[in-house]
Amino acid sequence: MIYDITQPIFSCAVFPGDPAPKREVLADMQKGNIINLTAFSMCAHNGTHVDAPAHFIKNGKTVDQLDLSVFVGDCYVARHEGDVTAQDARRILDHAAKAGASERILIAGKALVTEAAARVFAHAGIKLLGNESQTVGPEDAPMQVHLILLGAEVVLLEGVVLTHVPDGKYFLSAAPLNLNGCEGAPCRAVLIS
Repeated sequence: MIYDITQPIFSCAVFPGDPAPKREVLADMQKGNIINLTAFSMCAHNGTHVDAPAHFIKNGKTVDQLDLSVFVGDCYVARHEGDVTAQDARRILDHAAKAGASERILIAGKALVTEAAARVFAHAGIKLLGNESQTVGPEDAPMQVHLILLGAEVVLLEGVVLTHVPDGKYFLSAAPLNLNGCEGAPCRAVLIS
């Protein structure tokens, strides 16, 4: 089974203060044009997107400098509500290791990764951490969690949709658009069971 865990761009969640995606129809066959043609503008962090280290780290890697193997491979989906503590992070990593998918972790639910949990994930050497929120840390103060994770080169996959995905091991494909020189990029993320 394939689960599309990507938000639709033009109706996606937007981090407070970020510009919302906009669509402009340049040509429309219903109006007599010979083609359909769309232009759009958006923030690199709208909808389901990737945060590269350059998002919070001066001279950090940009999206085009990241190894694509980070975004493709086995991952573990764990459901959690509320603050993810260090103990919760260790439990999630333990379940992921037992499932054989401890390099990429996706947290389903209304979860907020604490600084202590971020340190556990960073110390474990995971490649990718994803969540359903538009930011992995607290919305009103996301910097420290980002610095901990991105500083350890843990790439973030934010804004995934895991509502109908059971916990467990999956194959993840979530390569970002090749926005060279950018600190983030939207992606089409899917899980295959």
